[in-house]
Amino acid sequence: MIRSDRLEGKAALVTGAGSGIGAEVARRLAAGGAGVVVADIDDEAGKRVAAEIGGTFVHCDVAAFPDNEAAVATATSRYGRLDLAFLNAGIATGCGLGDDFDLGRYRLAMGANLDGVVFGAHAALPALKATGGTIVATASLAGIVGILSDPIYAANKHAVVGLVRSLGEALEPAGVKVQALCPSFADTAILGDHRGLLQELGIPIMKVGDVADAFFRLLDSEGTGECWYVVSGRESEPFQFRRAPGPRD
Repeated sequence: MIRSDRLEGKAALVTGAGSGIGAEVARRLAAGGAGVVVADIDDEAGKRVAAEIGGTFVHCDVAAFPDNEAAVATATSRYGRLDLAFLNAGIATGCGLGDDFDLGRYRLAMGANLDGVVFGAHAALPALKATGGTIVATASLAGIVGILSDPIYAANKHAVVGLVRSLGEALEPAGVKVQALCPSFADTAILGDHRGLLQELGIPIMKVGDVADAFFRLLDSEGTGECWYVVSGRESEPFQFRRAPGPRD
């Protein structure tokens, strides 16, 4: 398994790597000696990060299955292997249910936040099975708790959490580890217009570096199928889900 202290000679694919959490993790992976494929839908931002870290840029709309296949192919052709797929790309929903429901926005958010993880994991699996690699998906604290202000975002992030918990056990015999990163509000573009409201309510906004710290703690975990919460003022660790009640005779 890839570890934070054994990155030399490893290869990583990071989606949404042009900014925010993805960019910070890509920088640290490259600093540790890993070859990094910087995948982003924003060509300018992605190329800038790739040039900064000596990585390889690939244009990638994670909601498009062929783009995910192309990103994995770029990693294996450029570096000869793939050890880590950090499926991080995501967007804000921008609509709710009721009067503000917008089908286009709904499809866009589900495509980026859920399809992007499903497609990315499926595309990366053959290469990761060959190296005993790791999938890390960026979910959210909204994947663990309900979010009254954005139920659709909570829905797609809950789906990512369910996928990771299921794949963790399913892929363990193949030597592939699957984890989820579940940060609370971090200082990224996804906050959008909510930034001022959060500050007004006194809700802390975490530094991107703090989320990246949690990512590398997660990377070193011996577990799989875990969902690591990242909350201001707390040490990150896997969320302990209660077991569902079983049937009775």
